[in-house]
Amino acid sequence: MDIPRIFNVTESAHRIHNPFTPEKLATLGAALRLETGTRVLDLGSGSGEMLCTWARDHGVVGTGIDLSRLFTEQAKLRAAELGVADRVEFIHGDAAGYVSDEKVGVAACLGATWIGGGVAGTIALLAQSLRPGGIILIGEPYWRQLPPTEEVAKGCLAGSISDFLMLPELLASFGRLGYDVVEMVLADQDSWDRYEAAKWLTMRRWLEANPDDEFAIEVRAQLTSEPERYAAYTREYLGWGVFALMRR
Repeated sequence: MDIPRIFNVTESAHRIHNPFTPEKLATLGAALRLETGTRVLDLGSGSGEMLCTWARDHGVVGTGIDLSRLFTEQAKLRAAELGVADRVEFIHGDAAGYVSDEKVGVAACLGATWIGGGVAGTIALLAQSLRPGGIILIGEPYWRQLPPTEEVAKGCLAGSISDFLMLPELLASFGRLGYDVVEMVLADQDSWDRYEAAKWLTMRRWLEANPDDEFAIEVRAQLTSEPERYAAYTREYLGWGVFALMRR
């Protein structure tokens, strides 16, 4: 049980596996006005930076679930490094269908809404773990500007233009699901750069260390093509944000 190997290679040096910087993650934690002891569930928790830093800075407790063995181990190491291993738990497993035994004050899925078959399904899944009056966090892409062609959408690694909405439409969609949008923090081009460009040095270092690995052909192809693809497509057209929702 693991994610595709390419992600374990390209993002092995990442602490945050989405287009957020530590500063934006801190902004989100402060914006939510987290209280000491708030229980947080993070589905698709990656290397655990959100739970670990919020445990340190706001005194939250919680659980993260992730399909990557590597990222889960990195999360445990990060918790120990920050002195919060007694407050956060990281489980290697499939977050799809996961419901917490104990109701939580914040239920999050940042950038992994495929676990619920899309945004609506993931919100419904998270709601099963949420206490009354709690907050759901959804991290999701949106179009900064609508791609002029399906080819451009595919250049952003979307299946089609219809995969994502413009920001006003995305916000409206949460209302149609019965939720108020009570906060949001958005990535910008600089934070996108930190997420995407950081992969390139990681790939180059991996290639230097693993020249005879059969996977090197795929990694080399991605390193060769990614800078131009990202600059031409994702950086110009695709936004990403975390949206805080409360049930109406």
